[in-house]
Amino acid sequence: MFDHETSYVGEPADEAERLDRAQGDIDWALLPDSAVTSRFAAPSGSLAVVSYGDPSHPRVLLAPGVSGSKEDFTLVAPVLAAAGYFVQSYDLAGQYESAAAGPAEAKSGKQGKYDYKLFRDDMVALLEDGGPAHLLGYSFAGTVAQLVTVERPELVRSLALLAAPPEPGNGFRGVRGLGPFTWMVGGKIGAALMTWGIVTNKNHVPPKRLDFVRMRFEHTSRRSMEHIIMLMKRAPDLRDRVKAVPIPKLVAVGEHDLWPSALHAEFARRIGATLAVYKTGHSPCETTPNALARDLVALYASAA
Repeated sequence: MFDHETSYVGEPADEAERLDRAQGDIDWALLPDSAVTSRFAAPSGSLAVVSYGDPSHPRVLLAPGVSGSKEDFTLVAPVLAAAGYFVQSYDLAGQYESAAAGPAEAKSGKQGKYDYKLFRDDMVALLEDGGPAHLLGYSFAGTVAQLVTVERPELVRSLALLAAPPEPGNGFRGVRGLGPFTWMVGGKIGAALMTWGIVTNKNHVPPKRLDFVRMRFEHTSRRSMEHIIMLMKRAPDLRDRVKAVPIPKLVAVGEHDLWPSALHAEFARRIGATLAVYKTGHSPCETTPNALARDLVALYASAA
């Protein structure tokens, strides 16, 4: 039950976990037949959007992280739609099929910066256009989702933070092993290291997933990644303000996430969220999608 207390969710094996164990590799570049693609005119530019389910149903908005895309929710979104929700996701400005979107200065030939305001304004515009939603922010987008929640609470029915940085300031300082050294890493080096680690498959993802993420990097703005890395090193402390927003909240992570589970547990406690820990790494939406969807549906039901 979701009651704003920190707890360990999903301990007994259930059908969702059995489905997750049985899933195989898929072609991530191909969206399901039920997916509807569109473009949204956001403040930063044209964003690629994918939708699932009946638009008259309660709305869910899923936001991916740095170097990610809407396809990261390909296994989760149809399950949520089948449970009675209208599910949408989008590529952040500068990422994959939204690569051309970015700072206003870029449209006049200047470089400009991808900053928190840019990503917040895009998310707010999406929410205003389609109406209040159950909001999920994955990794970096978790910080953006918190900003939107505290500044525009009327747009957010519930808040889920998926593998989001659990500490303010330098969000990388608590990362396993490398955390103490991240203070010296800038955006260019950070983006290069992230790209190298992913394309050389340090995450040990299946072959078709690896093919997709390698292709996706070819269509993603390296500058946007560099700027997001620096934003993650200057994350605002929103914990008390998030806790004060009277909506159900969920912190969902893998037990082998970049950050130790103890940091996520403390973060969940500070914001008044339930904690769900899955037997996976940084990407529960890819590797334990049915268990994640199970807990999201419970979160949404508690908001109702």
